[in-house]
Amino acid sequence: MYTIKTEDFDLDYTLDCGQVFRWDKDGDWWTGVVNGAVARINQDPKTGELLVDSSLDEDFFYHYFRLDDDLPAIFEQINKDEHMDIAINKYRGLRLIRQDPWECLISYMLATASNIPRIKKNIAMLSAMFGKKLEDGLYSFPKAEDLASTCCDDLCECKMGFRTARIIKAAYVVVTEDIVLDNLFRLDYTAAKKELMSLEGIGEKVADCILLFAFDKMEGFPVDTHVEKIVRTYYGDDPFFEGKATKTKIGNWGRHYFGKYCGYAQQYLFYQKRLEGLI
Repeated sequence: MYTIKTEDFDLDYTLDCGQVFRWDKDGDWWTGVVNGAVARINQDPKTGELLVDSSLDEDFFYHYFRLDDDLPAIFEQINKDEHMDIAINKYRGLRLIRQDPWECLISYMLATASNIPRIKKNIAMLSAMFGKKLEDGLYSFPKAEDLASTCCDDLCECKMGFRTARIIKAAYVVVTEDIVLDNLFRLDYTAAKKELMSLEGIGEKVADCILLFAFDKMEGFPVDTHVEKIVRTYYGDDPFFEGKATKTKIGNWGRHYFGKYCGYAQQYLFYQKRLEGLI
């Protein structure tokens, strides 16, 4: 067990905001499965210091929780109006997470036409069936080769519905290196998004989630029904939309309005809407 000093970091907001699905809180402690290991983390409410119980080292979590991000500088760029100002001041310390690309890819493919409890359940069942047992009830995330060699009938117990065949196809594409995930880090946002959207079942919103949460593409501005409602309500009269705020236009608007860190702006607005349901 060891400690990590933090500044401008809120563990609860970061793990609860809906960007990652394998963490659960019991009392003051969060327990999660990450990078093939179990981790338990608690945050001192006064000092912000993290108490970590895991085989993964401090450097891993420093990178994972993006503690290297300069949040004050990011806020300076995205804090464009009163709506954003309120979200930042209420949920300051929420940071994006650097997720494993393969796990993030499958997780957000499972997120299509779903909700957070169901996504978490699907991932848990998939991991229990094809992952490595770590502790009672906790399993590592399945490897691509394990899913690529299965069939829809094998996965019926995971109750993923129409997503099942798409998950198997995506695993096959990764295993055969028709798409090399690590190469997406070297591509710009537009090229990486086009590559992801060549996979069946990945549209603009899912591609933006994967690019934002796994590939350091801060230009990702995922637009789901929550974000669509936020933008239509707060920013719908922006001349950018020319009277019609489609989801594609909203994504482009987010990049134009908030700039290169628009992904952070999206997450703050999304979390506020999900938690408070103000609009």
